[in-house]
Amino acid sequence: MLSNNLHVLLEQKNAANDIEANGFDPWLIVLLLVGGLLLAFLIGNYVLYMYAQKALPPKKKQPISRKKMKRERLKQGVAAPGE
Repeated sequence: MLSNNLHVLLEQKNAANDIEANGFDPWLIVLLLVGGLLLAFLIGNYVLYMYAQKALPPKKKQPISRKKMKRERLKQGVAAPGE
């Protein structure tokens, strides 16, 4: 009985040593590293976007050219002044 328990304890210790010797799977490390970098990139972009929405002034609209304005009035059926 004592010999059997000793044998089981030695097998458990050897199994624990084998697990420690192997360490982490290299693909797991690569996956965690790439996933962490991607997550940091996305979170950083979101934070910068939210900051820019608050800090930057609103974008100015381009003035409409007279040619476009005249074309729009003609489409609506309003005669342009001077014609």
